[in-house]
Amino acid sequence: MGVQGVFTKELDSALLSNQADVAVHSLKDVPTILPKGLVIAAVMERASYEDILIHKPGFDPEKTEKAIIATSSIRRKSQWLKRFPKHTLVNVRGNVETRLRKFKEEGWDGIIFAKAGLERLNLLPKDFKLLDWMLPAPAQGAIAVVCREEDEKVYQACRKLNHEPTEIRIKIERDFLYHLEGGCSVPISALATIDQDEVLFKGMVSSLDGEREVKTVKTGFVKEWKKIGLEAADEIRNSKEGKKILDEFRKLNRAKA
Repeated sequence: MGVQGVFTKELDSALLSNQADVAVHSLKDVPTILPKGLVIAAVMERASYEDILIHKPGFDPEKTEKAIIATSSIRRKSQWLKRFPKHTLVNVRGNVETRLRKFKEEGWDGIIFAKAGLERLNLLPKDFKLLDWMLPAPAQGAIAVVCREEDEKVYQACRKLNHEPTEIRIKIERDFLYHLEGGCSVPISALATIDQDEVLFKGMVSSLDGEREVKTVKTGFVKEWKKIGLEAADEIRNSKEGKKILDEFRKLNRAKA
């Protein structure tokens, strides 16, 4: 059916086969190119975009030279190792409840989550550390409502739920991701914020070990938002280090294919 997204494939297939009329996704998991025939009908108002660290009592990464931190995200791994190069990162899979259980069973020092996910599930503990220095994944904290492109009635009904400021921010971040030809296999970070009629965009691509990173910052008027993601991606692609990092990941992905 031409469905590519790892996390969205089954729901997208249900839409295309008329088994469902609407699908709701965490937007950071939605591919930048949807399967033919599907469209994002609405973007809900964004919740928290931050990452957080759930940790052992008394644990402070800033004061601990060696520690074991769990995450399955290569973006989080890269940024964490940039800040704490002597820490050990371990993979953790499963839903939120499974990962929280593994954290307690394995005795890791900390585990990284998206704050919004835990908040929505009412699983956010009292004791956590906000990682305000960590740049999020594109569209983190936002929810997308997807339907069939041809189903105008459903599309218009869902459209009433759309939050335009969030939609603009998310489109900028996803444009950046799209033009870098990145996905879950490349540590790409992005955040667009809006203050009155101005947009501030921060983007980054980094190496897996966190030793190298290329950042970009763009500003512009909201009415000109459509060019910001592309311009930011071009700046990364045209830089010597940015091109080198992206080429390394392309070769790595081809080798895995």
